[in-house]
Amino acid sequence: MASPSTPVHPARYLALYLVLLVGAYLLVFLTGDKEAEPKLGIDLQGGTRVTLTARTPDGSRPTRDALNQAQTIINDRVNGLGVSGSEVIIDGDNLVITVPGNESSEARNLGQTARLYIRPVVHAMPSAAAQPQQPPTEEPQGAPPGAPGAPGAIPGLPGAPAAPGAPGAQVLPPGAAEQPVPPAQSPAPQPRPYPVEPPSQPAPEPPAPPQPTPPPGQEPAPAPGTQAPAPPSGDVPLSQRIADEKELRQSSDQQIQILALQFQATRCGEDDVLAGNDDPNLPLVTCSQDGNEVYLLDKSIISGEQIENASSGFDQQQGIYLVDVQFKGDATKIWADFTAANVGTQTAFVLDSQVVSAPEIREPIPGGRTQISGQFTEQTARELANVLKYGSLPLSFESSEAETVSATLGLTSLRAGLIAGAVGLALVLLYSLLYYRILGVLIALSLVASGAMVYAILVLLGRYIGYTLDLAGIAGLIIGIGMTADSFVVFFERIKDEIRDGRSFRSAVPRGWNRARKTILSGNAVTFLAAAVLYVLAVGQVKGFAFTLGLTTILDVVVVFLVTWPIVYIASKSPTMAKPKLNGLGAVQQIARERRAAAHVTGRG
Repeated sequence: MASPSTPVHPARYLALYLVLLVGAYLLVFLTGDKEAEPKLGIDLQGGTRVTLTARTPDGSRPTRDALNQAQTIINDRVNGLGVSGSEVIIDGDNLVITVPGNESSEARNLGQTARLYIRPVVHAMPSAAAQPQQPPTEEPQGAPPGAPGAPGAIPGLPGAPAAPGAPGAQVLPPGAAEQPVPPAQSPAPQPRPYPVEPPSQPAPEPPAPPQPTPPPGQEPAPAPGTQAPAPPSGDVPLSQRIADEKELRQSSDQQIQILALQFQATRCGEDDVLAGNDDPNLPLVTCSQDGNEVYLLDKSIISGEQIENASSGFDQQQGIYLVDVQFKGDATKIWADFTAANVGTQTAFVLDSQVVSAPEIREPIPGGRTQISGQFTEQTARELANVLKYGSLPLSFESSEAETVSATLGLTSLRAGLIAGAVGLALVLLYSLLYYRILGVLIALSLVASGAMVYAILVLLGRYIGYTLDLAGIAGLIIGIGMTADSFVVFFERIKDEIRDGRSFRSAVPRGWNRARKTILSGNAVTFLAAAVLYVLAVGQVKGFAFTLGLTTILDVVVVFLVTWPIVYIASKSPTMAKPKLNGLGAVQQIARERRAAAHVTGRG
C-alpha cells in the first residue's frame, strides 16, 4: 500500500482534543452549581418516594385503565422535566413516584391533576393569611386596586374592598410590550351572573349552607351564624365531602357566594378537597395558589383539553418567566372574542381548582396564542407548562408524606463494581505493558484522556438534561472502556502486519493506520447501533446501560482519531522509540528478516 500523499499534522489533532477537553471542564466549573459531580441515580444516592392515592368524585375505586393512563401521562411529564432515573409504578389504587435526591417537590408536582379552566373573575379579596398592606416594591405587576376594570364589591358584603391587582401581570399576545391602560378609557364590563350595583333593599340574612346528615351517634353540626362551618371530614366519605364543597363554593345563589367568600378566605392555606373536582359549568369560590387572595369566578370559557401546546421561557423585556399557551380548535375564536370584549378586566387561569394567575386583559389576543404571567420561577414555569402540555390526569390524587429511599444496597454494589472494574483495567494495562512495551504506555495515556472526557460529559448531562448515573450506566462505561482498548489492539496489530511485510516502524505506522481505521469505524458502528436499538426498546435502568455504552463508543472513535493515532505517529518518528527493546516489536522484526532471507534463497534457487 502506498504511503499517503497528504501530510500528517499530529499536533493539530492533539490540540483539537485538548481544546474540547478544556472547554468541557470550563463548562463544568463555570456554569450551573460549579460542582464537578455527576448526578447519581436512586440506587447510588437514594431518593424520595411519594405515594399518590387516587380518588374519584363518587368515592368508587379507580379503574385499571384510568390508572394506566395516569401512569403514562406522569411518565411523559417526567421526561418533559428531564428528571432522569425516576420510576412510576402502580401499586393497588396508588401511583408510587420515586425520584433521585432528597427533594419531594418534583414528585408531588408530577401528580398534579392539571385540570385547567379559564374563568372570568367576578370578585377578588385578600385572604386572612395575606398581609394587611404589601410594600410597594413587592406589589406584583398589573392593575392597582381600584384600577379601571377591576371588579367592584359584591352586593350584600359590607366593606368589601375592590379587587386587588392581578397576581400575574397581564394577558398579552406573545412578544407584546407592556402598556398601561389609559385612565380615561372605559373598558367593557366584566361578565357577571348578577348586577354590579347593590339592590335598593337591604340584603336578607344569608341562608346557611346545606349540612349533611350526621352519622348515627354523632352530634349534629351547630347552626351557622355569620361564619360558615367547615365542611365535615373525619368519617364522612370523600364523595360526600366533595359534594358539600360544591354545594357551598359552586352555588349560583348570591348570598351563599358571599358566605363562601368569607369562609374560604379563612382557609386558603389548607388542603382543598375540591382540587381537580370542580364543575366548570358552575361559578367557583377558590383561593390563589399562594394563598393570599380569594376569588369568586364565573363559569369556565375554555378548558385544558382545548390547549394544543405549552412551553415556558424568560421574557427579557419584563424580566419575568412566562408560560406560553397555544389554543386549538374553537378555543382560538372564543379567546379572541372574549379578550376583545373584556379589555381591562381580570381573567383567572385555574389549575386544579386554584388560581394560578389572574391577569388583566390589556388588548385583544387573536390567533389563539397567549401567555400566562405570574410569580413564576424558572422551575415553576417549566412545571406548569409541562403539566399543561401533557394533559390532564384522568384521576385526582392525594399525596402522602414523602419518604427517603436508602442507597446502602446501591453503594455496596457500586463499590464492588468499581473494584472489579479497577482490577480489570489494571490487568488490561499490565498486559499492554508486557506485550506492547512503550506502546502500552500510549494505551494508558489514551484511556486517561477518554476517561477525563467521559466524566466531564456525564457532569454536564446531569446538569443540563437531568441525566442520572446508576449502576447499569457504570456497567456500560466499563464495557465502553474495554471497547476503546480493543481499538488500540486493532491499530497495533495492523502495525505489526506491516512490519512483518518488511517495513520499518517509521513507515509501518501510517500504513497500518490506513488499514486499521476502517476496521475501528466498522466495529464501533456495530456497537453503537446495538446500543441505540437497546436504548429504544429497553425500559428502566437498561436504558442507562445503553446510553453510556453508546456514549463511550462515540468517544472511543474521537480518542483514537484525535489522541492515539497522533501520539503513535509522533512516536514513530523518534529513533529511540524505534528500538525493539522499547516498542516490543523485536520478534516481529525477526520474522520479517527471516522472510526476506527465505525469499532471497528462493530467488537464487
